[in-house]
Amino acid sequence: MKDRSEVWEHFIKEETHTGMEARCKYCGMRYKCGTKRNGTSPLWAHINRCRKYPYNTPKESKQSLLSFKSNKIESGCTSGLSYVKYDPTVIRKALSEMVIVDELPFKFVEGVGFKKFCNVMEPRFHVPSRITVAKDCYETFLTQKRKLKLVLKNCNSRVSLTTDTWTSIQQINYMCLTVHFVDNDWNLQKRILNFCPISSHKGEEIGKEIEKCLLDWELEKVFCITVDNASSNDTAIGYMRRKINGWKAGVLKGRFLHMRCVAHIVNLVVSDGLKIVNESITRVRQAVRFIKQSPSRLVRFKKCVVEEKINSKKLLCLDVPTRWNSTFLMLDAALVFEYAFERYSEEDPHYVIELNEREGKGCPTSEDWETVRRFSEFLQVFYDLTLRVSGSLHVTSNLFFHELVSVAVLLKDLMTNDDVEMCLMATKMKEKYDKYWGDPKKINMLIFIAVVLDPRYKLDYVEWMLIEIYDSKHAFVLVNNLKESLNALYEEYRGSSGDVIREEVSSSMDSSQFSPKQKKLQYGWTI
Repeated sequence: MKDRSEVWEHFIKEETHTGMEARCKYCGMRYKCGTKRNGTSPLWAHINRCRKYPYNTPKESKQSLLSFKSNKIESGCTSGLSYVKYDPTVIRKALSEMVIVDELPFKFVEGVGFKKFCNVMEPRFHVPSRITVAKDCYETFLTQKRKLKLVLKNCNSRVSLTTDTWTSIQQINYMCLTVHFVDNDWNLQKRILNFCPISSHKGEEIGKEIEKCLLDWELEKVFCITVDNASSNDTAIGYMRRKINGWKAGVLKGRFLHMRCVAHIVNLVVSDGLKIVNESITRVRQAVRFIKQSPSRLVRFKKCVVEEKINSKKLLCLDVPTRWNSTFLMLDAALVFEYAFERYSEEDPHYVIELNEREGKGCPTSEDWETVRRFSEFLQVFYDLTLRVSGSLHVTSNLFFHELVSVAVLLKDLMTNDDVEMCLMATKMKEKYDKYWGDPKKINMLIFIAVVLDPRYKLDYVEWMLIEIYDSKHAFVLVNNLKESLNALYEEYRGSSGDVIREEVSSSMDSSQFSPKQKKLQYGWTI
């Protein structure tokens, strides 16, 4: 069997009376080999110190090399010289990090070009095989996992989870689990805990996989789990609620555990409205498709753009039927080139003839462009809303209620609009909106509690807005549920606080001396 290790490029196997030995090609030093106990590590160690190996520079052990490398000094200036010590372990670690960060395949390190590059940069370094690099990457993962485990263990706040599942083109089911938490320095953190295949999209299977991951990471203090609106997720959340309550780690027996993804609800609301497709949108879509079907047409269209003196870096793009945001991006880009489309219709007779035969029956007219402009402005609101609530580098929980209110007000205005098509679309969207945010039983109170804890708004503001967007019956129920949840949450945290905190609360020190951050840290509230 052929030896896979590259160290055998420097050694020759020889049979002796004592057994199989490896002889160095350069100095003749012999080492035992041929058994599982005799690995390649001694051979690599010998090559690194072999005096007759041509790529080993004759120098004293542990001697550093001078390098012309920018090096900051105290005065703020830069010096051109710094010392560098050759350490193959450090280089291997950096190599594994490069493969991870740049998402390179393991076989990248066995490429001829990469080996030549490494030989020029540092002749003494032996590029490891893809198997060794894979092991190094796994060791890096284990190291980072231990560090993150320690951070989560020492974190004073609870954590929130987000999870999603999908099926690849190879028909393999995958699940990703992400943790979000505020560390002890009050910085929002986001880390992927698990990315794994699952047997199916059934709720029980999803719940078991989440439980398995939490046990592996030794996580119990889960505040809420954000999922999309698939019915299987209701089963998964029910399963996790039972398990977390069994661990005695739930808040109010998991009352706030199920958080429906706001961005996903917005996506469902808008998608329902766009089922009533306007003919003007269809004509613009067909015009964009005609231009993009041929490179020569695209070149001629760009010429029209130049002649119309349109200065824009936007490009024409076709939408995807299942993604409403792609429809918005298509209309937003097409509106910029409205006059270029008109000029193109004058220069290419096939444009008019072919579009008359397609769905939509004709080229976009000035009335079509005006209608498309109104639709684009309408979709712009939901597009910007989705971007705001989908942020992962800043806290968004205090924004959900404001976006919920803005959507309700917008749909309410459009339902009384003179434009029949816009009115029908708004009515359709309002039905989907009420399905998720119209029933007080389906709304997670944390959406409102987060605003109450925001010093800029407080409880009175939330009560006033609920009365504005809901009828009196639903508003009354929501306000009562909100107050009851606030009191229950306060009692839950007060009861779970330590003796030290209770002594501080009962002391004569005025609570106004504490900063808002200190008060939150005292009770560990993280939403």
